[in-house]
Amino acid sequence: MKLVLFANTDWYLYNFRRSLALALRDAGHEVLLLSPDGAYGARLQELGLHWEPVPMDRRSLNPLREVALLWHLWRLFRRERPALVHGFTIKCAVYGSLAARLAGVPGRVSAVTGLGYVFTSDDAKARWLRPLVRGLMRLALGGKRARLILQNPDDVALFESARLVDPQDIRLIPGSGVDCVRFAPRSDADAIAPDRPLRVLLPARLLWDKGLAEFVEAARRLRAQGWALEFLLAGTPDPGNPAAVPEATVQGWVGEGVLQWLGHVEDMPALFRSVDMVVLPSYREGLPKGLIEAAACGLPLVTTDVPGCREVVTDGENGLLVPVRDAGALAAAIARLQDDPGLARRLGEAARQRALDEFDERIVIDRTVAVYREVLPDDD
Repeated sequence: MKLVLFANTDWYLYNFRRSLALALRDAGHEVLLLSPDGAYGARLQELGLHWEPVPMDRRSLNPLREVALLWHLWRLFRRERPALVHGFTIKCAVYGSLAARLAGVPGRVSAVTGLGYVFTSDDAKARWLRPLVRGLMRLALGGKRARLILQNPDDVALFESARLVDPQDIRLIPGSGVDCVRFAPRSDADAIAPDRPLRVLLPARLLWDKGLAEFVEAARRLRAQGWALEFLLAGTPDPGNPAAVPEATVQGWVGEGVLQWLGHVEDMPALFRSVDMVVLPSYREGLPKGLIEAAACGLPLVTTDVPGCREVVTDGENGLLVPVRDAGALAAAIARLQDDPGLARRLGEAARQRALDEFDERIVIDRTVAVYREVLPDDD
């Protein structure tokens, strides 16, 4: 069969759905990857995958541009005649599914990886867009051969209560999975010098709703109290997102000495092996892959008690949960793990086991393929 995976960045396809695409290809399917143009398209092609850019602007509200995108997708689907289109994130899910429906594609799967800016922000633009997006979702995501994949129970409850799709067509799959062989605890050869400061890592795009302000404030408080800690931020700017943190602001934090900004990190397993804990003070997530990767590396986790994050961390079991937008609680949790190495070790070991049991990418790929089988005609 020919299967289409459609996302709003080639970076997302490479980092989050590469393993799915390769598994589908290795199973004998023809896989077409679609996204706006970017540097990661070439990387996908180097893996032997078929990637094609589409004329999509993530932030566009121009009706003519949006209609042109739908027209482009419809023509592409009519030309390629895939058996199934799988769209990721709200815009790709809606546009991909709607164009596929109009083009007569047999199967449609949509994955909303968190509700995103339109549903999480309270600014005027988001409030204005919300009813429009709800209406489009109802139109695009329904139908006999359509399924909606969500990543956490809170989002399932929200979609069910909002009646955006038939609850019988919703499937819960926890994230995109993680390679638990590549992401593994550090070995004796990677042992950390006992006299170096404890290192605290936040791996995330540079967005305010990832909790960057709280991370910085927690660092300031602990630094003022004399704690020997290093705060690291690994991630790149996301200028296409309304919640983007200006790069100048991040450089200001670096100049203040409150954190080290690593930018894009190619070898995340090596970075995880070099730190002592991972924090993510996010305001809301679908299912945060950075936390799951850190869990697979056996690191203690500190995150917020919000949808998505609490599906990865159970407080006191494999990490610590803190209230959202509470820099003081975040600082206290970090200090607690610094003060109690035994607790940090137990939480890290439990985090690794949970990653193996629930979030290994092989589990997620198998469950995703099972959803594909639900929507494809029997003769396929």
